[in-house]
Amino acid sequence: IEEKLDQLFFALSDQTRRHMLAQLALGEVAVSDLAEPHNISMPAILKHLGILRDAGLISEEKEGRVRRCKLDPKELKRVSDWISYYSKFWETQFNKLEKYLETIDKVESFKK
Repeated sequence: IEEKLDQLFFALSDQTRRHMLAQLALGEVAVSDLAEPHNISMPAILKHLGILRDAGLISEEKEGRVRRCKLDPKELKRVSDWISYYSKFWETQFNKLEKYLETIDKVESFKK
């Protein structure tokens, strides 16, 4: 599970790949259309797509000479679940800190 999360976060760590995922969130897209807004070579685009595919974030299929990609959201759910778990942890920690600070504030107010 940890290795898969590492792979997912690595895939999401790059701005170009996140932009591609945003494009794919709107629907299936040809590789050439995914490449268009980026000022990088087609081999670099294909490398980015390979990383996204290996992470399970996209799927690809070939229609004649055109390769099309689409978003596969199930792995994004895994990332969301991980973030949600730690979000709850930090929320609890911040609530404890808030109560502690309120206690200190009351003690300081009492001393004055």
